Amino acid sequence: MYRSHNCGELRETHQNSEVTLAGWVQTVRDKGFVIWADLRDRYGITQLIFDEERSSKEIMEIAKSLGREFVVQVKGTVLERSSKNPNIPTGNVEVLVSEIKILNKSIVPPFTIEDQTDGGEDIRMKYRYLDIRRNPVKNNLIFRHKVAMEVRKYLSDQDFIEVETPYLIKSTPEGARDFVVPSRMNQGQFYALPQSPQTFKQLLMVGGMDKYFQIVKCFRDEDLRADRQPEFTQIDCEMAFVEQEDILNIFEGLTRHLLQEIKGVTVEEFPRMTYDEAMRKYGNDKPDIRFGMEFGELNAVAQHKDFGIFNDAELVVGIAVPGAASYTRKEIDALVNWVRRPQVGAKGMVYVKYNEDGSFKSSVDKFFNQEDLAQWAEITEAKPGDLICVLSGDANATRTQLSALRMEMAERLGLRNKEEFAPLWVIDFPLLELDEETGRYHAMHHPFTSPKPGQMALLDTDPGAVKANAYDLVLNGNEIGGGSIRIHDKQMQSTMFKHLGFTPEEAKAQFGFLMDAFQYGAPPHGGLAFGLDRLVAILGGQETIRDFIAFPKNNSGRDVMIDAPAAIDSEQLKELNLKLDLKS
Repeated sequence: MYRSHNCGELRETHQNSEVTLAGWVQTVRDKGFVIWADLRDRYGITQLIFDEERSSKEIMEIAKSLGREFVVQVKGTVLERSSKNPNIPTGNVEVLVSEIKILNKSIVPPFTIEDQTDGGEDIRMKYRYLDIRRNPVKNNLIFRHKVAMEVRKYLSDQDFIEVETPYLIKSTPEGARDFVVPSRMNQGQFYALPQSPQTFKQLLMVGGMDKYFQIVKCFRDEDLRADRQPEFTQIDCEMAFVEQEDILNIFEGLTRHLLQEIKGVTVEEFPRMTYDEAMRKYGNDKPDIRFGMEFGELNAVAQHKDFGIFNDAELVVGIAVPGAASYTRKEIDALVNWVRRPQVGAKGMVYVKYNEDGSFKSSVDKFFNQEDLAQWAEITEAKPGDLICVLSGDANATRTQLSALRMEMAERLGLRNKEEFAPLWVIDFPLLELDEETGRYHAMHHPFTSPKPGQMALLDTDPGAVKANAYDLVLNGNEIGGGSIRIHDKQMQSTMFKHLGFTPEEAKAQFGFLMDAFQYGAPPHGGLAFGLDRLVAILGGQETIRDFIAFPKNNSGRDVMIDAPAAIDSEQLKELNLKLDLKS
């Protein structure tokens, strides 16, 4: 056997035991007559000792030849360390090596494989297999495994069945571009990689599976961000004979279970907020409710003065930033410049300092008196010492801009405590969104989402007013899951396709298989999908999912380690009956 123990388990109780270890050499400290080496594996580090008095000449020569990341096997005796290391679990012991075998040598690695490395992100992405040896990355992957195991445990205990669905499917319009795969045996035709297993899980409900889940890879060919990858993992779930309340209760339970088992945190409240309320109070549909700074709409008290910027605005809205009245003019000017950045897009910002003595000082004192500003303070729930920040303009754009400012100020003030967890259900989303360029409506979630009961008739008269039987679970300002009650009636689904601009022929070509299935007794059903990558990152105290994925892509969608995507051989293209016209 290569090892009797791992490098993280030896303690003082193992003293005088003969052990066999195997792993990677992390560091070597050569003092001439004595050599220490740290041996590392997935479980930890054990110090090895070689000395001229107790080790053979041959072993000392091998020890002197060791380099970083050499793979070795050693046998020896566990001894108490004279100079203990309280920072590692094995720090009270060391192994006096009696036998050593170099299993594989290593060239000098391109960066230091330690917790605090000297390697930049690009080089570590290229040599990801080396980066995984470092504790921060290794521990993230172990953490992800624990979350996935707890998900499987909870859902299995709730009688869910894990079923695999196909990866080579038909291209369907679900909001993002598909990755497509040419078929060699069916020339001129293509598979698509699934953006989600949506239609298959609905078919499983028709098949009577009742409760389905799958931890599944999904694929979307869209622009990337820190929290987005071209391939990502979902906890995908579906249930039959359920209403919205049943689904919310099950997945509140899953979230509570994960927070308790993974973080040791008990969460009792899962408040619910409509989409309209979330947009009005926070300017986005995934608000972080760990802190206040709710929006205060000021149209009634800020317009009809002589300040034309407000008078011409569709919306005047502000937030009270706690304790920020102490900001200097220079700091406030920097804040104004921040909201003017192209990423935010505001034209400017009005501010009001609510002084500790109860007076107000603003950038618009010429137009508004103390009584006016006191009304602003009341509406934004400002307190003495707060800074009121006000934006104005088109309602939707202004809410988005103020939402960005709210999150930025929370970050600066340390209000986003990563060890505090505040879940929230956002419900009653619009069923449809109007694409202003085309003038057509498209589904806000997907075309299989059911309207709220009793609202189907509104599709003919006021489609923008129809609410969806849909829900998102938000955690700490991040959407971690979303779903809906599905349409299970063929006629209702046909009507929905019509309102989304599908001709009957297009609907049949795209989704005929699902419509046919509905004719054979489709039960009422609904479901939800969690984004596993994002969920794990938030539970791990981060918002960048890349650190919790073994082999992630970069922001250009490239795997720089294996150099993909890459060109393929001309013979492969010929087999697939494809031609590339690179000149055009």
